[in-house]
Amino acid sequence: MHHCPAELEARLRLHCLPELGPRRFQRLLQAFGSASSALSAPASAWRSLGLPATCAEPRRSAAIRERASAALRWLEQPHRQLLMWDDPTYPALLGELHDAPPLLFVAGDPAALERPQLAMVGSRRASRPGLDTARAFARSLAGGGFAITSGLALGIDGAAHEGALEAGGATVAVLGTGLECLYPQRHAGLAARIVEQGGALVSELPLDCPPQASNFPRRNRIISGLSVGVLVVEASPSSGSLITARLAAEQGREVYAIPGSIHHPGARGCHQLIREGATLVESVEDVLQALRGWQRTSPATEAPMVDEHPLLSQLRAAPLTSEGLALACGLSIGEVLAALSELEIAGRVACEAGFWVHRAP
Repeated sequence: MHHCPAELEARLRLHCLPELGPRRFQRLLQAFGSASSALSAPASAWRSLGLPATCAEPRRSAAIRERASAALRWLEQPHRQLLMWDDPTYPALLGELHDAPPLLFVAGDPAALERPQLAMVGSRRASRPGLDTARAFARSLAGGGFAITSGLALGIDGAAHEGALEAGGATVAVLGTGLECLYPQRHAGLAARIVEQGGALVSELPLDCPPQASNFPRRNRIISGLSVGVLVVEASPSSGSLITARLAAEQGREVYAIPGSIHHPGARGCHQLIREGATLVESVEDVLQALRGWQRTSPATEAPMVDEHPLLSQLRAAPLTSEGLALACGLSIGEVLAALSELEIAGRVACEAGFWVHRAP
């Protein structure tokens, strides 16, 4: 869906309003039909939808207009994109969430979001073995065709991004700040390399949003929501990584955890997840086997092997997005992404500019 400049500017203004989260944003669009109409509606109409006055009052202010204008200027620069929840280019798996971000700012290549993504998360104060494990798993999984998704934090997140880059693979960093307020600053160089090597930086927050503790759990739902599964490498029981893992389970994603020594505090969070039903992982093949099992949970995907997979017949006819393939084959987007990951590892398909294409064996 192509939005006219006035509607784009109106959505950016709505997006900057305080206390206007994803569900309230979508409520306004559903009630008024467009962001432009919502902005021009009387405050009483907003109150009738259950929105507080603090949402409605600043919508016509000069400060809100300037922040929207700054975002439009940002979008004029190369490798900058804004994905909206009702656009066909919006990540299909993320779009299934009831609180899907209405806007996603992307720096880098948005096609990275179209690939099957596997999230890797863990402690910011990880041990050296934990960092090495994260890097090695990310290197292997990225080499096998997955985009590695994490949060650009210190520790396991950074190691996962680094491993993916070492393999020449794609990696996606979801920020808990605006893209113009990169955090932590120590990872500014890593963020630049992610963009340079075909990955993407992603945030639902206004570009100028600074680090705020409450925004990081919100960020975690995007990490898990973009991914077919979440691998927790090392985490204490109080780690934010466990929030990501539990969100993933609620979203119907696979959760994997790497066990460790009973004497190491960083292993306790992973052990707790395994007790709660996460798949115990000792090798990359454990992850791939679990994904294949997840793919086969639907009768529609139970019988075909790689050579006769229904996705291949669709792609022989024409390149398609993952969402287009799901519609054409009558499968869920999760099943399609899991199948595509296996087909890509087998060399039968490739993702080019956001479209999946057939590759002859």
